[in-house]
Amino acid sequence: MKFFLLRERNLPFLAFSSTYLTVLLLKCTTFVTDFIERMDENKIYLRGYAMQYGTCMGLFWIFKFAFFPLGLKMPLLELLFMVLTIAVPVLGYVYARRFRDRYCGGYLSFFRALAFCFLMYMFASILTAVAHYIYFEYIDNGFIFNAYEQVLQQAGQMQGMERLAKQMSEVLDAFRKLSAIQLTMQLISQNIFYGSLLAFPTALLVMRRKVPVY
Repeated sequence: MKFFLLRERNLPFLAFSSTYLTVLLLKCTTFVTDFIERMDENKIYLRGYAMQYGTCMGLFWIFKFAFFPLGLKMPLLELLFMVLTIAVPVLGYVYARRFRDRYCGGYLSFFRALAFCFLMYMFASILTAVAHYIYFEYIDNGFIFNAYEQVLQQAGQMQGMERLAKQMSEVLDAFRKLSAIQLTMQLISQNIFYGSLLAFPTALLVMRRKVPVY
């Protein structure tokens, strides 16, 4: 629990760390993909196809995100948001398998599959970050934070929840002071992190080695 109970003075550092981590991941990914493409005998441009499918994934994430603020007022839309979130790794697997079958002749090594999945999620995160920034800068006007504040006020009236509700309220107030770009950087780092976690099992499921013929 202490990990989530952040102080206000820690938030600028976290925003800076998120930005630095995102830039570092972009540079590392560019180096790795350039190396893979140079070593690829079939000259399959991994980054281009990952950007193509990452754009589709990003559009799906933007569509999914639209139900998040609406779901704070309508439980049915909140359930739809959760269902769409669960569908993300399934869609990632479908895209990775399609890349394997359409552009790799039905065969894909683990490392190439891993690089493709990570890049796909990274490009999706970057595209979604644009929508996040527009929403928090021009649309939200504190709606999400106000909705969570009402939930915490109700939780604070429950016996045994007073202390936790107070602590979470302090965290909420601190995050409320972050700018739209700082919130966006927090979300893009989070999306890239979870995307990198999903890339490993997806690559294991999609990989297919070419059987040598003697």
